[in-house]
Amino acid sequence: MSVEALPRETIVDVLENRLREDIFTGRHPAGTLLPPERELAEGYGVTRTTLKHAFGRLIQAGLLETRHGVGTRVRDYARLGGADLLPMLVRHSPDWIGEVFEVRRSVGALIAERAATRATDGQKDELRTLLAEVGEAEDTDAVQLADVEVHRALARATGNRVYALLTNTLFNAYLPVRTALSGPFTDPAAAHDRLEPVVEAVVRGDPRAAHRAAEAYLTATERIMLEGLA
Repeated sequence: MSVEALPRETIVDVLENRLREDIFTGRHPAGTLLPPERELAEGYGVTRTTLKHAFGRLIQAGLLETRHGVGTRVRDYARLGGADLLPMLVRHSPDWIGEVFEVRRSVGALIAERAATRATDGQKDELRTLLAEVGEAEDTDAVQLADVEVHRALARATGNRVYALLTNTLFNAYLPVRTALSGPFTDPAAAHDRLEPVVEAVVRGDPRAAHRAAEAYLTATERIMLEGLA
């Protein structure tokens, strides 16, 4: 049986990670110009071609900006950046996870409330099916992923695509530390029972109950997750 080779980290990958860390730690502060390319390449022990490739990735990520005749500047990502930076920031510092959870609580409760008023019969059936899969999952990882799909379905049931994108963004934000946040999902039956009141309130079309149930669920799972991180 042939085994597919795992991708190897390239020198561009290494340099990209190093530059990103140096930006987040303040070695290259936001708003400042980076040293000239030749000097920077020599400092990191790479070619200018490698440096340009790494710059391209960080420009695309929203951490750098280049102006002809001026140079490459570290973008003020805290003021101008988007939520797509969150996975990188969480990977750099788990302190960000508390702020992610704060948004998760407020947005998640609002999504459940909206879903309770807008979900179609087909979406309600889908929610019940996905909830059952949480309780039937075979291991912690499968429970966690099944739980994620319930929340994605709740976001879709709002009829607002922005809620769906926000849900994806929040899950992507803590993806780098997902294994450390698996506490609420070690017992499939318990995970199912915690989430069931949210789904049932949405299925009944009770927005207030859905909001309360989602707040309770998100608060409880957050506490367990933070205990795991500690």
